[in-house]
Parts: sequence; C-alpha cells; structure tokens
Amino acid sequence: MSRQAALLLLADGRLPAGGYAHSGGLEPAVAAGRVTDMPGLERFLIGRAQTTGLIAAAFAAAACARAGRGDFSDLPDLEAELDSRTPSPELRKISRDLGRQLRRALSSIHPDPRFEALGAAPHQPIVMGVAAAVLGLAPQEAALASLHESNSGAAAAAAKLMPVDPFNVHAILARMTSRLDTLAAKAAAAAEGPPADLPSPGAPLSDIAAEHHRRRDVRLFAS
Repeated sequence: MSRQAALLLLADGRLPAGGYAHSGGLEPAVAAGRVTDMPGLERFLIGRAQTTGLIAAAFAAAACARAGRGDFSDLPDLEAELDSRTPSPELRKISRDLGRQLRRALSSIHPDPRFEALGAAPHQPIVMGVAAAVLGLAPQEAALASLHESNSGAAAAAAKLMPVDPFNVHAILARMTSRLDTLAAKAAAAAEGPPADLPSPGAPLSDIAAEHHRRRDVRLFAS
C-alpha cells in the first residue's frame, strides 16, 4: 500500500471505527447557543483543532514514532499523560471506546502484532499512531490524520445540528488546511520527547460540556 493511499484510508470518515456517532463537542455547543452560525462554526473548529486536536495529534505522532521502532516501553506513560490532559471522565471513556473500535477495524484490515501491545482499552489517538506506523506512515502523517479525523467529524455533524449549506462547511475545512499542516508539524516535532512534555493546551469548556451532554435525555450524538 502506498503512503498516500494509507493516509487517505486512515483519515477516511467512512472507516468503521465509530467516529460518525460523535460530534466532537459540537452538539452541546449548539445546544448551549455558543455556535449558531457559520462564523461560530469556524471559530469552534479552529479552537478545537488548536486545543484537543493538537493534543490528540501529538499523542498520535508519539505513538507512531514508538511503534515505528517497536519500542512500547513508555506506552503506560503515554496513556497516563493523555488521561491527565482529559479532565472529563466522559471524554476519557469516549476516547478509549473509540480506541477499541479503531483497533478492531485496523486489526481486521491490516493485522499486525503491534496492535496487541495496546492493552484492553487504549486511547484513540494512541491507536491512531500505532495504526499509522503499521501502514508505513511517519509521525507527522499520523498527526495529520488525527487532526483531519477530528476536524472533519465535527464538521460533518454540523449538517445534522444546524441549518447550514454543506458547501460553506467544506469551505471552512478548505481554509483550515494550512492550519492543520502547521499543527501536524508541531505535533511531530514533539513526538520523540518524554510523554510529559507533549503539548497540553486546555479546553475546559469542552470538558464541562461533555459532562452536561452525557446527562441529556435527548441527543443525536454520543458526544
């Protein structure tokens, strides 16, 4: 499989890994009135990319670097550090649920013993990084796949949550491509460092919203 095709496969929203059931925090933001129009959606996606998106990308890049050389000695530290950057219990659970589903999907598509080193409930970004390494991708490509998956998933949910024109939504995604490239490079630059030194920009409102969303009686998305 070529690197380009592998990257497209990993970033494909149709991959049966459960991401389509999540809005990336957009549903609670819309319900609370914080996102009401296209400029608000663009601000939401930019903010998400630069906070939780960057964290996920950095951990995906770090996991890819370690899986690429077959060194899982600090995998428990990666898991613990990602836990510490995810204050919401609900978001930690979702990350691990999606991690299990992504591992199942990629293990079926491209079996590899490195998936077995991930334990029973790995975080989704860490599985993304290992999957990238298994498919022959570099840490920066793992980071970019993670950012794209995070960004496009939330954008796709907008069509079900808001009265939007899909062309306008994709125009936002097009404007964000350079930003995602820059964030992927930043994530990859930190990948070889100690897990404790990986980026940790906070998004406390997202954590609070996730806990409120979990208690809603009616919702379209799991998060």
